[in-house]
Amino acid sequence: MNSIIQMDSEVGQSSAHFGFFDLYDKHSFKQPARTTWIDGWKIEYMAIARPDTLHMTPMVIIGGAFQNFNSYKYCVEQLFDAGPIILIDLPSMGANQQISNVDTGISAGTLELEDLAAMLGRWLDIVGLSQVAVLGMSLGSVVASCLAHQRPELIDRMILMGVMQKTRKSWRMLLEESLHLMKEQRMDEFGQAVILYLVNHAKLEATRMSPTAKRLFFRQMAEFTATEQERYDINCNRLLRLTHVPIPQCKVLVACGQYDSFTLPHENANFALQCPDMEFAMIANADHVPQLQRRKETMRLFATFLRDEPIQSLEGIIPMTRAQLLTMERRGEERIAVQQPFSQLTHRHSDLSFATEIVDLNFFGVLLRFEDGQAERAAQYERDLALTLQDEEGSFQIECLIFEVQDQQIRALLKHGSFEIAERLMRYIQRQKGCLAAIA
Repeated sequence: MNSIIQMDSEVGQSSAHFGFFDLYDKHSFKQPARTTWIDGWKIEYMAIARPDTLHMTPMVIIGGAFQNFNSYKYCVEQLFDAGPIILIDLPSMGANQQISNVDTGISAGTLELEDLAAMLGRWLDIVGLSQVAVLGMSLGSVVASCLAHQRPELIDRMILMGVMQKTRKSWRMLLEESLHLMKEQRMDEFGQAVILYLVNHAKLEATRMSPTAKRLFFRQMAEFTATEQERYDINCNRLLRLTHVPIPQCKVLVACGQYDSFTLPHENANFALQCPDMEFAMIANADHVPQLQRRKETMRLFATFLRDEPIQSLEGIIPMTRAQLLTMERRGEERIAVQQPFSQLTHRHSDLSFATEIVDLNFFGVLLRFEDGQAERAAQYERDLALTLQDEEGSFQIECLIFEVQDQQIRALLKHGSFEIAERLMRYIQRQKGCLAAIA
């Protein structure tokens, strides 16, 4: 196979030659993706535009690990106000199923996020786009940041949503746990776990994530094919190997959901504070997927920024200054004391158990106190212990990931892999809050 094969007739045309972009209509998303091959790697893309904004700077959208082009079907119409749109899937990302190089056979897992960014830069050169705006979401935000670092001359401006510069320990542990579940083929649990990590279940009343959207999202994960499981493994391990995300020097909007529990608002804010020319905004009443929960507000924010108009008075948007970012609250959910603190940690594969006392908890984690020596013993079973909780419905268990041991205390993440137990835990927490309020 030749080193570079462009599967369109418009090779080398600049964005000024409007033939590169298909004019958008209601059938655009039914068309197959266009394809470019670079050294045995496949890039899939759509290039679509509206006639009245075709002359403006194109925007390249790099989605997260799970978005396919249809994910943007109801997003792009608002964004056309700011110019033409290119949706792109690099090898093993989005809906691109390529997991090995067609020339060499090597795994796509050998491509680090920096390599994918370099490939995207080469692709922009091939298709003759000399300057673009870039929108990177979640995993795509890392590729976007690396592209801005490698090829600053290509970038007019950038939007990053759900970004952090360094990965936190709890975040890595949750990703690793999802990989364990997948490798153990506990796929229903895996599917629910991924949604419960990405979607802030503690704030569903505010985000109004529809049960239908949640169910469809779950089925997508739980029914992963072997190739999709391999792609998930590849993308997770790319993120787990990540040690540093470069800071873009171009004009950048850093955005996140107000209740993002996956890439926390203060992590997004910390990234923004390091950017020399930045704006920052939270999308009110959204978590890690604002494009699903607050589509209209999110797309209006993006289009406004891309048109270089002020974002400060947009409905449903919480803009913040540098001074406000410096004092942003780090903890999302308050920790509460419980009415019946004495409990048990039990091993999921044996009769082993440890008596413990719940110091405090919230939907995401718990602090436990032990008798002398028991904390260190329990910590040997990092992902195999479950905490028993008592409520009006009886007792129920939720598995833990041991995060930290200090003196006679253990801090653990609550390991979510069941919608039913997650909802029961929320009811339990609400009752504990109600009891505390009554006592006060």
